[in-house]
Amino acid sequence: MTARPLRKLGFLSIGLFDPADPRTGLESTLEIIELGERLGFDSAWVRHRHLQYGISSPLTVLAAASQRTRRIELGTAVTPLGWENPLRLAEDLATVDVLSGGRLNPGVSVGPPMHYDNVKQALYPNTADREDFSHERVRRLLALVGGEPATDFSGVEGFEVFSDRVQPHSPGLRSRMWYGGGSLRSARWAGEQGMNFLTSSVVKAEESEDFTEVQLSHIRAFRGNHPDGERARVCQGLVVIPTDSASPRQRAKYREYAAARTPRTATPQGPARLMFARDLVGSSAEVAERLHADAAFREVDEVAFALPFTFEHADYEQILTDMATRLGPALGWQQVDT
Repeated sequence: MTARPLRKLGFLSIGLFDPADPRTGLESTLEIIELGERLGFDSAWVRHRHLQYGISSPLTVLAAASQRTRRIELGTAVTPLGWENPLRLAEDLATVDVLSGGRLNPGVSVGPPMHYDNVKQALYPNTADREDFSHERVRRLLALVGGEPATDFSGVEGFEVFSDRVQPHSPGLRSRMWYGGGSLRSARWAGEQGMNFLTSSVVKAEESEDFTEVQLSHIRAFRGNHPDGERARVCQGLVVIPTDSASPRQRAKYREYAAARTPRTATPQGPARLMFARDLVGSSAEVAERLHADAAFREVDEVAFALPFTFEHADYEQILTDMATRLGPALGWQQVDT
């Protein structure tokens, strides 16, 4: 199958910071998003890191980014709903979407919070053993984002006016909701809900131990169960590091980073049998050739390439510049007018 020309080029950042100086790291993330817009990227995504030295409140960061950009789409990849109240999250999502002019792309996932036994008393002190971390949590969020009633009360009470649905309401937001899934069941479910689908560099080894084969099965299962069929949106997120304009020091660091992570790609990891994709490091021509050979990549036309977690600001500038000016065009992407 011939690869689809790349229609949307995006990137993902974890937004690490020094615990003694968090503002510098958060400011770096905002500057990277601004750079992405100047380079013509279609989207910038951030990832939650609760109780770590990374972005714990992506929507707050994206609200700030929305006021420093005018065109680039802003997404979460992903928001783990086990940490969230769907009604409150729906209010925050709608608020940031309105502030951004309809540019928000919320990605979500389900399951218990990481290290739940250690955090549940702080997070849900009275309901920890009764919380529902299933897909029902997503259904609640989708309904509220879509404008379904949140209460049976509305009208005027004294000097205050009350609505029966989440405010503000952003009519287009429901169509920009994404599900981040790494299993066949999740892919099918996301399609049935009419969501968009985020597939990353981590999948579960269910029917195969070939990463590309598994990811391809997820994409096809999602579209096979989606009302839009082959037109349903899928975004692939791999770690991709073009080295065209990198210095010798940077190239050595990038290859060392990828080499240290390669052993985990050999076999499924842990009880969940997680499989990891190899990081792609090399010239844009080399990376493009490897992507075009990837059967899963050939079936998508949107990407959110993940930036390595621990690099420096200057490294991200070089990587993003090479992505936009060399790798993207090599994949058929055309830079938008900035």
